[in-house]
Amino acid sequence: MRSIALLSPLLFALAVVSQSCTLKALGSGKDDSPQLLTAMQTCSTVVVPVGTTLNISTRLNMTGLSNKHLNLQGTMRFNPNIPYWSGNGFSFPFQTQITFWILGGTNLVVDGGGTLDGAGQAWYDAFASNSSLLRPITLTLFQATNVVVQNIKMLNSPEWFNLVNEGKNVTYSNITINAASTSSHGASNTDGWDVYRSDQVVIKDSVINNGDDCVSFKVHSTNILVSNLNCTGSHGISVGSLGQFAGMFDIVENVTAVNIHMSNAQNGARIKAWAGSGVGSGIVNNITFSNFIESKVDNPVVIDQCYMTSAADCAAFPSNTFIQNVFFTSISGTGTSSTVASLACSPGARCSNITVNNLTLTPSSGTAKYTCQNVVLKGTSAALFGTCATT
Repeated sequence: MRSIALLSPLLFALAVVSQSCTLKALGSGKDDSPQLLTAMQTCSTVVVPVGTTLNISTRLNMTGLSNKHLNLQGTMRFNPNIPYWSGNGFSFPFQTQITFWILGGTNLVVDGGGTLDGAGQAWYDAFASNSSLLRPITLTLFQATNVVVQNIKMLNSPEWFNLVNEGKNVTYSNITINAASTSSHGASNTDGWDVYRSDQVVIKDSVINNGDDCVSFKVHSTNILVSNLNCTGSHGISVGSLGQFAGMFDIVENVTAVNIHMSNAQNGARIKAWAGSGVGSGIVNNITFSNFIESKVDNPVVIDQCYMTSAADCAAFPSNTFIQNVFFTSISGTGTSSTVASLACSPGARCSNITVNNLTLTPSSGTAKYTCQNVVLKGTSAALFGTCATT
């Protein structure tokens, strides 16, 4: 291996002979982004050794790569220069996001046991006084095919930790995510993963402690497997939200979430879609939530087809996102209120073929309530809901 810490990009390009390069931090607050970019473009394997912390002070465009391995044994820390990132983060129009880092191409591996540190505390505090502040996603896979991200830790992302945007055949494995504020300003919108316009994505064998969705499946997410996750403090395993934007048709199809431990969370297994005037449309099809064990979860089982919409608008303008072929199976544990399952569909047969099997949920006290509206339920637990209300 060759150390490249003291080489300029030009000298580096001329000097590298081997296909494996090892980086050293430049130190003294210097920006390590240029040398990391050069290494990734030039070497097949880039090693960030144990004990090395790279200071990432400018944005990372690693798109169009092929057959690359980032062996992150040390740390990449994103400098919390809020004015710089707010004006220079890579922009994604969907839900008005920006990101520190876009990684794309074919046959890519990121692993090594190291850490991606989003240095989010400054962002959490700034967002508390400026709710319009754009905050970066830590890692965005953009137009990436055949990618493995495994055996790394991710700390304190300013916003979402991971976005898969227009990806195919992507696997995350053994990822540890932690977002924890040290002030009174919470770590908000720190989704573990958001999947958008992507196919064949696997997220497995990981531990997540965050302040928003553990995993969220957005527009045109298909053929997704989520398995063996331990989620704490999250907003759940969420399909959606969908149907928000006028003129857009959203699809989430063929999603399985299995063997999930959910604790101290707002939601467990959840589907959320917008209603109201001027929203979009879509379809949610073939979704399975199976073997969830939940502890102190506010809403263990949820369909909300009136997401972020007033009751009056929902009645006047039912959701145009149709939900069908959904299976809630073997979901157990405790809720924090008397209602342990709420399947609230819009009128007009917007929900169909919803199956509930082996639900054994208990409230913090009293008798468990299972509620539903505008849907005909099937399965061994359908009787728990009784006759669904019609609105």
